[in-house]
Amino acid sequence: MTVLVVGAAVSGRAATRLLHDLGEKVVLYDLDPSAVRGTEADSVLTGDWEASYLEGIELVVTSPGVPEHAPPLVAALEASLPVWSELELGFRNCKAPVLAVTGTNGKTTVTEVATAMLVASGLRAAAAGNIGDPLSALVGGEHEVLVVEASSFQLRFVDTFHTPVAVLLNAAPDHLDWHGSVERYFAAKRRILERQDGDDIVVYDADDAGAVAVVREATARRVPVSGVRLPEGGWGVDGGMLLAPGVEIPVEDLARTDAAFLVDLAAAATAALAIGAHPAGVEAAARAYRPGRHRRQVVAMLRGVAWVDDSKATNPHAALAAIDAYESVVLIAGGRAKGLDLSLLPKRPNLRGVVAIGEAADDLAAAGEGVVIASDMDEAVAIAKAIAQPGDTVLLAPGCASFDMFSSYADRGDRFATAVASLEDS
Repeated sequence: MTVLVVGAAVSGRAATRLLHDLGEKVVLYDLDPSAVRGTEADSVLTGDWEASYLEGIELVVTSPGVPEHAPPLVAALEASLPVWSELELGFRNCKAPVLAVTGTNGKTTVTEVATAMLVASGLRAAAAGNIGDPLSALVGGEHEVLVVEASSFQLRFVDTFHTPVAVLLNAAPDHLDWHGSVERYFAAKRRILERQDGDDIVVYDADDAGAVAVVREATARRVPVSGVRLPEGGWGVDGGMLLAPGVEIPVEDLARTDAAFLVDLAAAATAALAIGAHPAGVEAAARAYRPGRHRRQVVAMLRGVAWVDDSKATNPHAALAAIDAYESVVLIAGGRAKGLDLSLLPKRPNLRGVVAIGEAADDLAAAGEGVVIASDMDEAVAIAKAIAQPGDTVLLAPGCASFDMFSSYADRGDRFATAVASLEDS
């Protein structure tokens, strides 16, 4: 079989290697000629897409960075060729059971914690998908469980993908520039449930309206979780304890106590236990877990003001959750909005001030009174310093992608930390 792999980044290269190992003929396409160097493809295609590139192709495997409206995918669908995501390719060749995690926010945390809980329970588990290695890269490994962070991009082109335990943490508008509409974005998320049946479970945030709506027609058993209460038939927080089957952990023993973090832990624990983790392993991993950088990371305490980097908050849903986690906030927000509505960001009652940056700065300024526009991160930090008072939190929660001004959300967070450090030095 001749397979066209679209996109030569990490996922595309993993798909190419797997297909090569399976004995398939691989044609690799990428717009950028430099991207295809050093691959295991039988042939490569670059530059602007041409219709002739589909001649002799029997299957198309696409990387998550390639939007569904890209010319190669449009042409393949119009030609009635099967289109798989790299996730689908990996799944078809993977023997280990999969715990799949999706949602607009919190996917990485749940994936990391669930994997740690399984490992602490003595299982050979690894994280894959949108975090760590592509699933195709782990095919052939001796894993007992694979925890897959599944983005909407990857789920859009699955076919046989099935998980006995799914986490659909939340659902709010995001990536409209990729999917084209909220409906198509939600439809992609819903695909994680399509092949589940009554023997499977789906874990979801009972307090997130989007998640509740998406799982309403699930055929799997629905298990609700919460970061603020104990939902009927599910797990969460009650009496100062984080509760899951066989697990009771004082909330005060955890790295953070905000609702968004607690619901992530509740979801991870519930899902990990359902696929083979033990309560002792779950408890140990939950107590030990510390969120990664750029996820509400305190970068400094200066004269009674906390400076917090949540650059990973790349959509309004995540930014609003971050704002609500603190009593009094000076917010730094903005960037590339991805077609999303930012109008709620400057209107939270606990905001002392808002500093807007990037392409979305004018939209944020139009949405709320007193929004100050900064030309760059250094100026944004200086303005925030002038507004903040002891007891406040200066919060970088952009609600937007970073690529208008920075190379990544990590670069944006690092620039924030550097600017704050210069305040400390002065």
